[in-house]
Amino acid sequence: MVLEKIIGSLSENKSSKQVITLPYEWDEVNKKIHKKIASSGEEIGLRLSEPLYDGAIVFEDETRIIALSLVPCEITRIHADTINEMGMVCFELGNRHLPLSFGNGWVDIPYDHPTFDYLHKKGFHCEKVVEKFVPEVAVRRHSHD
Repeated sequence: MVLEKIIGSLSENKSSKQVITLPYEWDEVNKKIHKKIASSGEEIGLRLSEPLYDGAIVFEDETRIIALSLVPCEITRIHADTINEMGMVCFELGNRHLPLSFGNGWVDIPYDHPTFDYLHKKGFHCEKVVEKFVPEVAVRRHSHD
């Protein structure tokens, strides 16, 4: 089965139909073509013109719904209690071209051991957590001419 469009969202669908999940990783959000195995064991192809998001419905019939499910991953959460700390965190991360998510007092980036250790050595309060990572800012590589 090849599915070509997102037709709704689980958060808006109040159906009692069986929900079959189609897992994807955070770094696959902007990919257009996917070959996935659903929670039912079915092989599903996706050919979408829009980014993936957690809970997106890609198929529905009389008995079931197939919806995308973002897989939790390891994240480095950096705590920044002041605007100065937030500025310093962003300065340190900026040239690494990392996707990030942020909120009031924290910045999340995908976990990697060298960056985690580097941030600790720089004195930042970091922790490794496992959660769904939804990048708000995805930096693209560019030259520094």
